[in-house]
Amino acid sequence: MGFSRYLFLFLCALPFATLSARAQSYYYAYYQMPARSYYPYGADEDSRGGDVIHGGSHPEVRGSRAIVRHGVAYAPSNAPDSVKRAIWATNALRRLPYKWGGGHGSFYDSGYDCSGTVSFALHNAGVLESPIGSTELLSFGEHGRGRWITIYSRHGHTFAMIAGLRLDTTGYYGTEGPRWHADGRDTWGYEARHPVGF
Repeated sequence: MGFSRYLFLFLCALPFATLSARAQSYYYAYYQMPARSYYPYGADEDSRGGDVIHGGSHPEVRGSRAIVRHGVAYAPSNAPDSVKRAIWATNALRRLPYKWGGGHGSFYDSGYDCSGTVSFALHNAGVLESPIGSTELLSFGEHGRGRWITIYSRHGHTFAMIAGLRLDTTGYYGTEGPRWHADGRDTWGYEARHPVGF
């Protein structure tokens, strides 16, 4: 068999090896690619757009949609104060790692899991007194999507959409933890709930 034939077989197999490696990285991180965007800019890490009112510890942008820049969520000016407080407080978690059971014994921990993260945001919105798990979040608040906050729960995982941003702990391998995302994700199999009045 000539060298050119080996080269041909190598080049044919390369795309499948690349796809297999990519599939494994998704498998280990338990990450699902988003089915549709909940945010007009579509960028996950650094959403542009929006007229920034101010930054600092209370970053804010005009309108009714939050934006995320360099991992920091900017609260929309039209949101209720409780939603803004939830966004600003949750920004403090953005560099913490995923920790199974994190945020369950207390709202303040060295790392957070999915329901610990969502519980932290809900607590800072003033609608939750103590942390709860993803199973308890299946019956939290009212059924359906909310105006400002929607919690998507199933047995084993939960995430939230807050003012157009996704608050989630899933990610690529090594990047799991409480993070803001400008894109949505597949909600099949999840129960949508929202705090009363939100």
